[in-house]
Amino acid sequence: MLIEALPAFSDNYIWLLSDQHGNAVVVDPGDATVVIAALSERNLQLSGVLITHHHFDHTGGVQALLEHASVPVIGPEASPFEHINRIVTEGECIPVLDRMFQVIKVPGHTLDHIAYYDAKGGHLFCGDTLFSGGCGRVFEGTFEQMQSSLSKLRELPEDTRVYAAHEYTANNLKFALAVEPDNTQLAARVAEVRQLRAVNTPTLPTTLGVEKATNPFLRWDSPAVIAAANSRRQGASNESIFQVIREWKDSF
Repeated sequence: MLIEALPAFSDNYIWLLSDQHGNAVVVDPGDATVVIAALSERNLQLSGVLITHHHFDHTGGVQALLEHASVPVIGPEASPFEHINRIVTEGECIPVLDRMFQVIKVPGHTLDHIAYYDAKGGHLFCGDTLFSGGCGRVFEGTFEQMQSSLSKLRELPEDTRVYAAHEYTANNLKFALAVEPDNTQLAARVAEVRQLRAVNTPTLPTTLGVEKATNPFLRWDSPAVIAAANSRRQGASNESIFQVIREWKDSF
């Protein structure tokens, strides 16, 4: 399976998955134009759409794609997005090209948010739940839900490749450095990302191992992050460390 990033809008990535038979699936197609152009350029036939959550920058191109090809639109239950025609639930395994993807329920950013995990290939499509160096804002859910969702993802193998939906890495790492200025692995990651973005190369996919070492939103139980949270809110409980860090990022 080949996986390519299709840039859309100012910082979105639509993930294009294809196989040797010319079949393609797209993840979170906010813009149909770039998808249709990519399919044409690569001589691919669209066979499905995966949706992680209902926000327009992840779903806005679906209607036009359905006019282009009548395909399954796979997405979460209880979603306000009306074009999902194949609902999936927590723990379900679904065929995607030549793989089986497991559905992981990850509410927090939105209540309907899910992720898709390919255990065989070690690929995770996580929408706006986990970013390189960061995590999504808590819009519809609670901080407890978001932390629980990230806990699920944190338990996956460290070599899992993380395909988030936005190129937020450089800005996220500025905040991560404010939280952990003495994290040497983080400093190395900052230098790497600076080089990548200097030539307009995507910083994604990242790996879960890299994120566990450098992303403060997967490190709420590390002494350095706990200390940083306490510097913001003296006496923060262990249960509130994640919330303190997330609220700090919201105003950073």
